[in-house]
Amino acid sequence: HLKLHPPAQAHATPTVNHRFDLSRKEEARSKEALRIPDFGTKLPEEDPTMRLGSLSVSFAVAAWCWCFALATTGAAAFGGSFGPAPSRSRILGRPTSSPSSVAVGRRRISFEETCGLTSAFPGALPIDGESSRSPRCRGSTFSTTRLLAADLGAGGVEPSPEGGEPKLYAQRWVQLAYLSALALLSDWICFSVAASPSTFEEAYPGHSAASLIDMFLFTNVATCFMVTDVVNRFGLKKAIQGASVVMTVGCLLRSGLGFLAPAVSALGMNQAAAAVSDAASTYSSGPEGLVPYSAVVAGTVLVGAAQPFFQCTPPFLSATWFGSDERATSTAVALNFNQIGIATAFLVGGGMATDSAGLASYFGVIAAACIVVTAGTLLQFEDRPPTPPSASEMERSGHVEPPFIDSVKKYFSTPGFTRPLAAFICSISITNIVGAFIDEVMERGGITDQFSIDAAGAGFELAILVGGIIIGGYVDKTKQYKDITLKCILFTMFLLLPLGLTDHRLGNEPLLLVMALLGLGMACGPVQPINAELAVDVTYPGDETAVESVQQIGGNLASALLVPVAEIALEQDYQLLPQFPALASDIRGDVVLLAALAGATYVFFSGFDSPLRRTEADNAAGGSTNGDA
Repeated sequence: HLKLHPPAQAHATPTVNHRFDLSRKEEARSKEALRIPDFGTKLPEEDPTMRLGSLSVSFAVAAWCWCFALATTGAAAFGGSFGPAPSRSRILGRPTSSPSSVAVGRRRISFEETCGLTSAFPGALPIDGESSRSPRCRGSTFSTTRLLAADLGAGGVEPSPEGGEPKLYAQRWVQLAYLSALALLSDWICFSVAASPSTFEEAYPGHSAASLIDMFLFTNVATCFMVTDVVNRFGLKKAIQGASVVMTVGCLLRSGLGFLAPAVSALGMNQAAAAVSDAASTYSSGPEGLVPYSAVVAGTVLVGAAQPFFQCTPPFLSATWFGSDERATSTAVALNFNQIGIATAFLVGGGMATDSAGLASYFGVIAAACIVVTAGTLLQFEDRPPTPPSASEMERSGHVEPPFIDSVKKYFSTPGFTRPLAAFICSISITNIVGAFIDEVMERGGITDQFSIDAAGAGFELAILVGGIIIGGYVDKTKQYKDITLKCILFTMFLLLPLGLTDHRLGNEPLLLVMALLGLGMACGPVQPINAELAVDVTYPGDETAVESVQQIGGNLASALLVPVAEIALEQDYQLLPQFPALASDIRGDVVLLAALAGATYVFFSGFDSPLRRTEADNAAGGSTNGDA
């Protein structure tokens, strides 16, 4: 500037050109301050990277423009072979079923990753097998993600690191084992005093074992309303681990710390064992080391609050980890393992809880078992596999779960949902009532020995599990939900009769009674897991946990209402054909009630005629799995 305008002219009268020169001088100073070189001039030697930076910015802008154009117009605009440009409905988030839209959506996801959107916006896109149902993806507000989810439509899935094919992992059996063990423990704790109510009432005068079980069940029903939202918020892993810790705390409140002293002493830590014994004696104020009744109630409430997380999540675990030809079986195992917990309560509790000291030791055994299972759950339980196990699970990877109440409203408006719900309620009501009055059932048939009664009750619960595995496995292969359910309900009606029907000429038939009881368990028990899977199938891509929560709430409430009715009905005997001595017999009222319930359910369920949406999604993909990993 000074070369063009000598100092002699600097003090001349300002002119238009001079004012322009001054503005150029100020501009030059601004450029120097910002270190922005003039185009057409040589870059300063002290900043040799400026040109490279300018080129980098230019290329970055061009790349981003190209990505944006691809995201809004599709690869076809650039001569690609990924299908035509998306329609306005797709851009606005309306799903389409065009195969080309899936390809374009996949291409967009790859560019999102290439351009760094998945790292710049954590949780915006599912990564490494995660879906928008996982906690890290919930709450994302990145609009491009919603555009991608809408563009992928019903058939879009994110390619996994292993090629995007469904795959099974051996870890699924570990998942199933822990969830089943937790379900077993929760019902063992619930019915722990059912086998020895007199011992409990002697240890805690004025309090009954039945009232403790009622507290447990009411807490269970209340917590069922929260399970779905908690699992969606924190994920399956954290929900199950947290519930197992809560259950362990409840067990420790019920048992105290006295059972830990022998274990600590066996490890050679005598001082620690003495400290534990002192703490246990301070905490325990009841006879023979029993804790106060208020602590028993508090612990029971905590376990009751934890149990729905083990009861309502089996269908979700099956969908997340198991293939389409394994889901009914895995659900049957996890869902019916609580029956094994009831059987354990009768067998172990009946032998140990014969007095107050035995009751205290019995509670300690339960607490020790709970600590071991919870420790394993914290160490080994996982959230979800790296790759979805089935085509239907991959297809629903972009599905975002609504709140539980909204899901319930949607399910009851879904054709076909109420019929598997009715079958589930029928099955759980019958098994609960038969199990609750097993003493009366056995004594009426001539079995009065307490050990024999406990063994028969345990056999009934075991038959429920075995029947669920066998029949559930068959349904996994054939998908004949309706046909198998109707046959199971029909067999249930006939097998109920020997439990309350007495032929006057033949008299008591203990062998017939036991065989009918075991057959009833195998026929009636599988209805629950089969129809849990059926309800999930017809509401696909709905939340499996929400579906099972609705069924558990309905089943537990129906059982609670029917138990007092059945208690009144079992005192009623109805004579059959008294005018014909050779055929004369009588039948008990509770059996009539349960048979009528099964008959009404059979008629209602016969009208089931709804599409199996999840099965259709699996079949459309040509299979469910790509083998074990």
